[in-house]
Amino acid sequence: MGAIAGEIGRLIGLVAAAIAVLLLAGLLFIVGTSLFLGEWLLGSIGWGVLEGFLFLVAIAVAAVLLAVGVAGGRLARSFVVGLVVALVVGVALGLEWPNQAYAAAGEAARLNVAEGDRPLVVGLLGGALVGMLIGFAAAVRIGSGGGRVGAIVGLAIAGALVGAFSAITFGPQVGAGVGITVGYLTWIALMLADVARQGVDFEGMKDRFYPTQSIETGKETLEWLQKRMPPGIGS
Repeated sequence: MGAIAGEIGRLIGLVAAAIAVLLLAGLLFIVGTSLFLGEWLLGSIGWGVLEGFLFLVAIAVAAVLLAVGVAGGRLARSFVVGLVVALVVGVALGLEWPNQAYAAAGEAARLNVAEGDRPLVVGLLGGALVGMLIGFAAAVRIGSGGGRVGAIVGLAIAGALVGAFSAITFGPQVGAGVGITVGYLTWIALMLADVARQGVDFEGMKDRFYPTQSIETGKETLEWLQKRMPPGIGS
């Protein structure tokens, strides 16, 4: 018996070691691939770390939401929107379209600013204007209250920051990295916003884990047996 127990322990130990090594190999493959793609495609290992982290976070959020009963179609729509955002932002910043548009607008308006600073100035002013307009629209929906002024000012500042950021000349690799990052963040934000808006079907979750049908069938069976028992037997 001692020899058999020793062999069983040895077998379990070796199998556990093999599983641990396979998990480590899978982790190494995922991390290594992320770093390699970041260096090869985006020009920096740092991009690989960031994109790999956001990818794993997005997968974790999607898995949790699927576990609590959120429809896969809703998550798929969020992914598609995030993918489109990543492509649009990546291509636009990689090809420096916003910078060129701001430069052209500054030249057409004959701004009394140094030529190299025109994209930044136009981006700041244009972004602030767009943010302010969105803030006014949000203020109309909010109605009366102090939140209206805060919404207008906050969105105007946010628009100015986005405009200034988009005026930077990133280059293809950095622009692609920024686009992928924005796409992941959009995907995660849309999944969370969708759940916050529509909520979780807790009744559906209860039905998944509570054997309602089996209990009702058992009650019906018990009633059927009680009706057919001779008087004085059972309860």
